Amino acid sequence: MSFWAEICADKSLQDLPYKIETNRFDQIIMSPASVWHSDYQGEIGFTLKRLMPEGRILAEAAIQTTDGVKVADVAWISRERFEPHRRSVNLPIAPEICVEVVSPGNHRYEMAGKVQLYFASGAEEVWMCDEEGRMEFYLRDVAEPAAKSRFCPDFPTRIAVD
Repeated sequence: MSFWAEICADKSLQDLPYKIETNRFDQIIMSPASVWHSDYQGEIGFTLKRLMPEGRILAEAAIQTTDGVKVADVAWISRERFEPHRRSVNLPIAPEICVEVVSPGNHRYEMAGKVQLYFASGAEEVWMCDEEGRMEFYLRDVAEPAAKSRFCPDFPTRIAVD
């Protein structure tokens, strides 16, 4: 059983109000959850599903990276990529689109590191949503954020939650 599977099976960690990830040393990292964060996750997932219904939307997608298991807040994954891993405790390959809702406590270098980890694990795009709902789209092999997504060009540049 992998360390991540042990974490998932640990009853004492089941109902914590935190997002749990690990680092490369199998140390547990916890981030507190908030309602506004969850609201953006829901809106992003709903919008992705509406615009790209042929794939699967994952909330809290556990992804194996070179720095432990990271959990994307929202992800879009093709059915072909998803199917072999649908019963896994974590994905050995990143979904095509990984989305992070950036909390005020997240450091810029931490988020830049996650972008690189998701790309190294196979993501094609990594999106960031700030606390005002503004979206940044990072594309594989492009240094600066793009004006829009390649996979989902109709995705809005700002998520409105009312």
